[in-house]
Amino acid sequence: MDAEFFKGKTVLIMGLGRFGGGVDVTEFACKAGAKVIVTDLASAQKLSDSIKKLEKFPDIEFHLGSHDPGDFEKADVIIANPAVPPDNEFLNLARCHNKLVTSQINIFFEMCPAPIIGITGANGKSTTAALTAHLLKSVSDERRAMNNRYVIASEAKQSQLAHYALRTTHYEKVWLSGNIGDQPLLMVLDQIKPNDLVVLEISSFQLEQLAQIQKAPKVSLLTNLMPNHLDRYGTFASYCAAKENIFKFQKPDESSPAVSIFNAEDNISVEWFERYKNDAGRTCIKFSTDDVNKKIRAAFSLPGQANLSNLAAAIAVAGHFGVDDDRIVGCLPEFVALPHRLELVSQIRGVRWYNDSKATTPESAIVAIEAFEQPRIIIAGGYDKNLPFELLGEKIARNVKAAILIGRTAQKIADAISNANLNKRTTHYAPRTTRIEIVNSLAEAVLLANHLAVSGDVVLLSPACASYDMFENFQHRGQEFSRLVRELDA
Repeated sequence: MDAEFFKGKTVLIMGLGRFGGGVDVTEFACKAGAKVIVTDLASAQKLSDSIKKLEKFPDIEFHLGSHDPGDFEKADVIIANPAVPPDNEFLNLARCHNKLVTSQINIFFEMCPAPIIGITGANGKSTTAALTAHLLKSVSDERRAMNNRYVIASEAKQSQLAHYALRTTHYEKVWLSGNIGDQPLLMVLDQIKPNDLVVLEISSFQLEQLAQIQKAPKVSLLTNLMPNHLDRYGTFASYCAAKENIFKFQKPDESSPAVSIFNAEDNISVEWFERYKNDAGRTCIKFSTDDVNKKIRAAFSLPGQANLSNLAAAIAVAGHFGVDDDRIVGCLPEFVALPHRLELVSQIRGVRWYNDSKATTPESAIVAIEAFEQPRIIIAGGYDKNLPFELLGEKIARNVKAAILIGRTAQKIADAISNANLNKRTTHYAPRTTRIEIVNSLAEAVLLANHLAVSGDVVLLSPACASYDMFENFQHRGQEFSRLVRELDA
């Protein structure tokens, strides 16, 4: 498949998305010369931001507010948003009419000329992907600088520089994409060269789509596994099965084996390592936080054991590509937390405020709580993905002095904390119980947290839930939190 494949064809984009998720592939299809139709259940008003980004393509037909079966019968190609389940009735209709059903991620894998490093997991995949790209870029940037010096160097010096470059790395530019805010996949496709590397965060939804064409990254890494998206998958086993596609469809090529990287501190990851370690044409690697030596730890500023695990994962990939410890130590101080992931927003009168809006599962909120030793006030709650809150309730009861709860899940989380408080044993818990407050908005939550916090406290937005009941997405929620916090100090 190449861009010429789409020229002159009718391409139906299913799911533009309020957050611009379908803009990338819509623009790609337009530039490829396709006749483009966009269909989405949301209204034009709700999709206004995404539609505005496509104003330069006036020939796009927008069929919004519902799906028309006729569109799926007449289109040559249907490109589905990852949020659309594979068994969707309209996709099945298209298949019955022998239409090609594909996706943004599938097109990228079909057309990308460079090796792809794919990173997935329940938690930490965005930070791990960003860290991996950062470590790999430390070498590629050095090589480009060396190439510039090569041009003006003497013949003897040229020979020395060329030998050093070959010894240190065999890739040129490093590209980073995924749910991170960097360049969208298809818009950079024509710039990627065969001797580059692509670091790609991949969701379980995208892995389901890749399974349809039996493709996976050349280098695949799993950060961890714990329940998520049970509103879609129903069971944890089904969610895990979607994630396992990142290893299941890896294929070695003539030049090198497939590389599979597993977390030695995650039970399912260890189980999969044992499953795949003897496969012909596959190299299996395990990582753990013990792999991070003292020099590297001292250069790393992100808080918490989970971020240390993310770093260990990134080091496993970087080590495979020849990045040594000295380079890692040298470049780590430049790395900062990604937005909405334990991001320090402000310190006001001795209270530190952290935006962890990306924490959309109870387990990721537990990780955030464990990242701090100081007294904590947590703001949590949101859209209900049918995930259990018992463990989060116990963690809050044990470690948090106040929980301020919002959204649809507020009462569920409050009940989990209350039940844990009732079951406290004085040998394991402080005699006080966690203060629980349910409020109507994030603005109320921030004001109450400011009232309760004293110097030395940490206030943590770590919702443990998706955002769709109150916000457009987790980014919108995090931005609103950051704005409200900064207003406290205005």
